[in-house]
Amino acid sequence: MPVPLTQLDNADPALFNELIGAVENVASSAAFILGAEVEAFEADFAAYCETSEAIGVASGTEAIALSLRALGIGPGDEVIVPANTFIATAEAVTSVGAAVRLVDVDPDTHLLTAELVESAIGPATRCVIPVHLYGRTVDMDPLLSLTRRAGLAVVEDACQAHGARYRGRRAGSMGDCGCFSFYPAKNLGAWGDGGAVVTSRPELARRLRLLRSHGESPRYHHRVWGTTARLDAIQAAVLRVKLRRLDDWNARRRHIGAELTAALADTPVRPPVPPKSGADHVFHQYVVVAENRDGLREHLAARGVGSGIHYPVPVHLSEAYAALGLGPGSLPVAEWMAERICSLPMFPQMTSEAVASVASAVAEFAPAEPLAVVA
Repeated sequence: MPVPLTQLDNADPALFNELIGAVENVASSAAFILGAEVEAFEADFAAYCETSEAIGVASGTEAIALSLRALGIGPGDEVIVPANTFIATAEAVTSVGAAVRLVDVDPDTHLLTAELVESAIGPATRCVIPVHLYGRTVDMDPLLSLTRRAGLAVVEDACQAHGARYRGRRAGSMGDCGCFSFYPAKNLGAWGDGGAVVTSRPELARRLRLLRSHGESPRYHHRVWGTTARLDAIQAAVLRVKLRRLDDWNARRRHIGAELTAALADTPVRPPVPPKSGADHVFHQYVVVAENRDGLREHLAARGVGSGIHYPVPVHLSEAYAALGLGPGSLPVAEWMAERICSLPMFPQMTSEAVASVASAVAEFAPAEPLAVVA
């Protein structure tokens, strides 16, 4: 039986019909921009994230960029970003005129650590963006202790970690603000682009609301120059329906992740390391490490098993950031992983039979050489 990399809402008829009803309610009122539906979602999402405020915006990229602007970060400032992330994390920094300081990541978790950040802090550093990549939480307490001592802002990129917890706290709730993407394939996905910023700092929330909508308050009175980066009411309506199911879906993802990890023992791939005590992984992606990754993907495709690469080119080796002058060998862990990481199927509706099919297909693959250790 084919196993896709992921499934979207049209695969669940009951959910799909409920979502269609939510969209029809917005359409019947013709209240498409901000308004009651967005405000209701913001209240729901703030309560879910255990913060006092949530601000709906147009995308996860805008969530990060507007957070940096609200914190007063711009030209002349430097922001620390992990090299192993989607390029949007760095793009948001560039968009506000600040300098991106790319650093390497931990070879086991693939994430930023306090030790790596400490060695990268310079005189112009103003902010750190820890990325809870693939749904795995960064070890935040040492990082927050370091940033407090250094007087640095923290903007959490939780765009892949909706609902994850770290030592009892929601991802996104621990820094100055937390940023989320609602891209359709995310654990909490909209029916188009969308995002949010959560914070418990009222002054940041007030500024974010100004910045997302031309600096207006009230209408046609522009306090600051902003942009058009509002969350659409239709997306808010979809997200409100799905938010009620998020914890159950994440529980399923954790269960499937544990099943996959057990089933992949003694196969030619390295499964994700289990989260340490107090950490979490909600498996937005289930990422393994494999020699001859491309050969593995061809082998899986021939057996009807979907796969992906998140991400094949580290930010510092992309053409967009060539001007940083960080050539091959500059950030070896991120480079090593980019050649070997492979995302296997992961979605809440995945059955034990599907897990067995994925594991069996992986086990049948015979790489030309054993899995190496990271440089």
